[in-house]
Amino acid sequence: MTTDLTHDFAAQVRAVSGRPVPASTPFDLWAGLSAAIVDRIADDWEASEEAYAATRQEHYFSAEFLMGRALLNNLSNLGLVEQAREAVGAFGQDLSVILEEEPDAALGNGGLGRLAACFLDSCATLDLPVRGYGILYRYGLFKQLFDHGFQTEHPDPWMEEGYPFVIRRQEQTQIVTYNDLTVKAVPYDMPITGYGTKNVNTLRLWKAEPMEEFDYQAFNSQRFTDAIVERERTNDISRVLYPNDTTYEGKVLRVRQQYFFVSASLQEILANYLAQHGEDLTGLAEFNAIQLNDTHPVLAIPELMRLLLDEHGVSWEDAWEVVTSTFAYTNHTVLAEALETWEISIFDRLFPRIMEICREIDRRFREEMAERGVDAGTIDYMAPVSGNRVRMAWIACYAAYSINGVAALHTEIIKRETLGDWHAIWPERFNNKTNGVTPRRWLHQCNPRLSALLHEVTGSDAWVRDLSVLAQFTEVDDSVLTRLTEIKHANKVDFAAWVKEREGIEIDPDAIFDVQIKRLHEYKRQLLNALYILDLYFRLKDDPGLGLPKRVFVFGAKAAPGYVRAKAIIKLINAIAELVNNDPEVSERIKVVFIHNYNVSPAEHIIPAAEVSEQISTAGKEASGTSNMKFMMNGALTLGTLDGANVEILDSVGEENAYIFGATEDELPALKATYDPRWHYENVQGLKRTLDGLVDGTLDDGGSGYFHDLRNSLLEWGYETPDVYYVLGDFEAYRQTKDAMARDYTDRLGWARKSWANITLSGRFSSDRTIQDYAREVWKIEPTPIG
Repeated sequence: MTTDLTHDFAAQVRAVSGRPVPASTPFDLWAGLSAAIVDRIADDWEASEEAYAATRQEHYFSAEFLMGRALLNNLSNLGLVEQAREAVGAFGQDLSVILEEEPDAALGNGGLGRLAACFLDSCATLDLPVRGYGILYRYGLFKQLFDHGFQTEHPDPWMEEGYPFVIRRQEQTQIVTYNDLTVKAVPYDMPITGYGTKNVNTLRLWKAEPMEEFDYQAFNSQRFTDAIVERERTNDISRVLYPNDTTYEGKVLRVRQQYFFVSASLQEILANYLAQHGEDLTGLAEFNAIQLNDTHPVLAIPELMRLLLDEHGVSWEDAWEVVTSTFAYTNHTVLAEALETWEISIFDRLFPRIMEICREIDRRFREEMAERGVDAGTIDYMAPVSGNRVRMAWIACYAAYSINGVAALHTEIIKRETLGDWHAIWPERFNNKTNGVTPRRWLHQCNPRLSALLHEVTGSDAWVRDLSVLAQFTEVDDSVLTRLTEIKHANKVDFAAWVKEREGIEIDPDAIFDVQIKRLHEYKRQLLNALYILDLYFRLKDDPGLGLPKRVFVFGAKAAPGYVRAKAIIKLINAIAELVNNDPEVSERIKVVFIHNYNVSPAEHIIPAAEVSEQISTAGKEASGTSNMKFMMNGALTLGTLDGANVEILDSVGEENAYIFGATEDELPALKATYDPRWHYENVQGLKRTLDGLVDGTLDDGGSGYFHDLRNSLLEWGYETPDVYYVLGDFEAYRQTKDAMARDYTDRLGWARKSWANITLSGRFSSDRTIQDYAREVWKIEPTPIG
């Protein structure tokens, strides 16, 4: 095996670079080794495709898949890490250096995309016939850099030098037609290997390409720009993830993107059904289920209707029966205002026939609701088309046979509030599927020291495929806890070296590593964390002997380009970091690090070293969260509110093994009814000084006015209610809990015991458990092993 891989590696390097291994660049070596792995799985990949095509399949539609690096993940799943190390070592090369050459596949943004990636990993590991569908973004979301503390956005050209794990399938191209444009959807397939199985699943990503590369006649007439106008309009479709939609044209591009990938995917699904099962499309749902990951792919519902009605001659009634038996919808937000709606004029401009179908869906919905005796006001609120807008979530709720939330609390909130009217009519459609994360990438791969300890304690690697195995080993002697502490410290040393090289900041591995890494949004309350740090800075200036251990506060987050206040919070955190890190006394006690361009690969460095997991969203606002689960698996303790999956984490580990604070979702309505943030500003010790520090010259916002706006958003009545997310209301409880947590850290053995409890009781948060629930209860699919 090793000899074969050594030979294959050398041969593939020669093929991709045209040079022998000693003369090739590190990137060539990565590309060659990656190609050797694709070569090794090719037969099993094809066998999996053939087996799945003939059986009932699930198709996972998602606008994003935050995959992370592929080579190490595939080597780990295939059990080839040591063979690969020996193969490259035979040429004097270091595998760890080669692995660093791989760019992160820029196909996602935050939890939504990473969840989709974890789900694909679990489906492959469980031999389930599931295929992912999305878009092959050329530049992804954006590459984040900081300029004087301000976020700046830059292209992330992750495929410019080639990417062996994405295979072009030109022969399976589909045609997508808009009212003003016709484009080719060219599929690119990414293999998804599972752990300990021969099955290889597929993520199919569509790239938009023009029908003709350029207008030859215009070019020969010296109208050079005119010659490429259509090409660039087409390329825009798959150029970036989530183009800025603060303008009308930005909204048009978003809708164009969404239609592009669902139309291409549905055409392929129909073609496979016709090839395998004959021409009677009324049986489509017998062999196919489609999961809509949030509202971005909901255009698939009217598009499937169009394809059945117009392309295949199915009646409306039969087509609607197929649609309502095929689609399942996952809701990812409790915020009704975050549910996508689009102007009717966009649909009229891009695809009048789709708009016509949406209107007919709306007409039939209103008629059905009236027959049920629903009042006119409720009907208008629930209608798929109303107020000059098309409501994507309402179309999904009407057409889907399953509607699920992603944590127990989240599901209860959407049943009661966000989707309450729908639940009142169709309660049987609603179910909970608490999110999970794959233990392969987020424990076995990213934390090899801890993985080795778990192998030793449990006696095998069975836990990698079934994380619940760890629950049998919650009770261990102190020697294991000492080993755990040593492993965490070694991971922190590695992380400190990585931070020094990447960010230029020196941090002390003996300090507590307190981490908040997630998409930047006001409800996630990175601002609360920042205000705590500024308050702590002032407290340490007042009392250098303050009895709290040394701490390093780590942030990682991107703000949407059009989300001004989120970008202001990033600037604030960086300003606090500059203040703290350059203070000769305080910097000996605390440091602040903002990891730029946070994505999967930085997370793989951060999470194994983290000790405090900040999960501090306003109660009732976070659907689930998944970083909380990754931290838990790696032994960090949760500091959080009773929100999202934190509730279930607390239920799993017990109150003694987590740190919970703040107003609960049940308490907040009454509290907010009489809430006066100014009272907290005036009466909570230190809070006035901290908030004034935003505007009194302590911090510099570069003349942007950002910090005045942040302060005003918490205190001043204007076009919005002050402190919508209860930052000041929870501040004192947060400070007390966070201080107490830091003091508890001094009992190293006691801390390790809490940490071990989190690790061994994390089984219910494996994405394997989530996917088994989906497969059994929603998709009705069975494992299809190829051998």
